Amino acid sequence: MPTADGTADAPDAPDAPVGPWPAGVPWTAVTVFVVVACALAWLVALPLWLGDGLASPLTTLVAVAMMWTPAAAVAVVTLALRVPARERLRALGVWPLRPVGRTLGFVALSVVGPIVLVAATTLVSGALGLVQLDLVTFSGFAAQLEDALPPGGVLPPVGALVALQLVSIPVGALVNSVAALGEEVGWRGWLLPALLPLGTWPALLVSGVVWGLWHSPLILLGYNFGRTDVTGVLLMIGGCVAWGVVLGWLRLRSGSLWPAVVGHGALNAVGGLVLLLSAAGDAPDMAVVGPLGVVSWGVLAVVVGVLAVTGQLTRRPAPATAPTSV
Repeated sequence: MPTADGTADAPDAPDAPVGPWPAGVPWTAVTVFVVVACALAWLVALPLWLGDGLASPLTTLVAVAMMWTPAAAVAVVTLALRVPARERLRALGVWPLRPVGRTLGFVALSVVGPIVLVAATTLVSGALGLVQLDLVTFSGFAAQLEDALPPGGVLPPVGALVALQLVSIPVGALVNSVAALGEEVGWRGWLLPALLPLGTWPALLVSGVVWGLWHSPLILLGYNFGRTDVTGVLLMIGGCVAWGVVLGWLRLRSGSLWPAVVGHGALNAVGGLVLLLSAAGDAPDMAVVGPLGVVSWGVLAVVVGVLAVTGQLTRRPAPATAPTSV
């Protein structure tokens, strides 16, 4: 079917490799990739485990550095194991960007989509009584600001501050994409296409599970959910599988890594929305109402169901012409 930019989509081919990938799953390379990415993640997080945990002033730096460990694993499997052996930028979805219209269209969707989905999760959570929202006075956010005010400080109009926070989310999505690139070149750039010979659904689900497990060094310290046992890890796996299907669809449907990168950045930028909109005195359980929580799984399941029913999960763009040979 012709697209808006004049190109044509390839026929449905859920098991077809993306770009110059092997016809079968390169299991040795997949194993090395997973082991290297996870081992490096634990190594990078070690100062937190040996120190003050998430209370450490190094937490943000460690989290950002950890996001680049999948990229390091990609360097190992592409350079040492030579998987893929040719046209690596094309295989990873990094280059070329043609057709530009299609790529930019999916990038725009990847900015808006996570914001809408997280907002829907927050509103559904409020409607179900799982969190108390204050969409008028934003009392919860106001209480946070008052606690941070110095003695004698005057609080600006909270509504204006909330509006500023909301309009800055798209900018935050682009800023966060710099760090998200380190993860996405691994999960959706390398791992997902490598697993694609298993079929679209197995590749999406397995890559999502690996993505979730990789977060364990921080999750077991209480990151994201405040749970320091296997429950936190299982919650992260569930959230990463759900979001991994959406980000994976952006990668496969566009033929480019960049929509998934920006989508990941947008998810990180809008992650605190429920805290911004909650009422004073309410302590939202992020395992339930957060962007990776249980309610989000249901919201994402509806979206994924629509993509599946409409055949979008198995649609592929036509191969770009004149690929680079890096």
